[in-house]
Amino acid sequence: MGMNMSEKILARHAGLDHVEAGQLVTCRLDMVLANDVTGPPSIKEFEKTGRSVFDRTKIALIPDHFQPAKDIKSSELAKIMRDFARKHDILHYYEQGRVGIEHVILPEKGIVGPGMLTIGADSHTCTYGAVNGFATGVGSTDLGAAMATGEAWFKLPEAIKVVLTGKKPENICGKDVILTLIGRIGVDGALYRSLEFAGEGVAELTMTDRLTISNMAIEAGAKAGIFPFDEVTKAYVESRVKKAYEPVEADAD
Repeated sequence: MGMNMSEKILARHAGLDHVEAGQLVTCRLDMVLANDVTGPPSIKEFEKTGRSVFDRTKIALIPDHFQPAKDIKSSELAKIMRDFARKHDILHYYEQGRVGIEHVILPEKGIVGPGMLTIGADSHTCTYGAVNGFATGVGSTDLGAAMATGEAWFKLPEAIKVVLTGKKPENICGKDVILTLIGRIGVDGALYRSLEFAGEGVAELTMTDRLTISNMAIEAGAKAGIFPFDEVTKAYVESRVKKAYEPVEADAD
């Protein structure tokens, strides 16, 4: 039996030829993300390990939730992030003045790309499935451990194949698509499953549409929302992603 996109990415990062739903695997990570809300507790857990970060180029710290700081507590959160970034020379640290929404920055700057495995201490980390990667949210303890080891464990999610057909009307956008899907399956309709998008209708979606749909996969309870690699994806990532990447596609069966 073949594998879907999520299974192929997780198998590759676990060093396995084949995986299937329900299997537990430990995978090496391509990117680890935290913001100013989830970063400080993750850093606290990381420091308990007494280790250095596994790779300064594979950690992204983006203080975007309470910055510019509205009060002393908010500024203290930012300082924890800043001090940690400076101590470990974190490459992808985006301070005020060059910061924005974390889930916009990572794909726009090519920090995430096709075939990559990303975890973030934020539920909307699933956004990066839009560029044919497997990305999912985790808790701060898991993220702290990941910053030290570069690994995380996963239970292979079952997949729901979402086949998109027809032409997209001009007044319809990605948010309409995902809200329609959630309306049909419910807010827990994809609980601990991956939403895998397919069909001729995918070509009708812009990258903005895809990023929105993947971002909101969590609103249906999904572990991830992932799109196939096509010409739209290629045009988006080729001028952004500088590192080598390997797209995945689901097997026919």
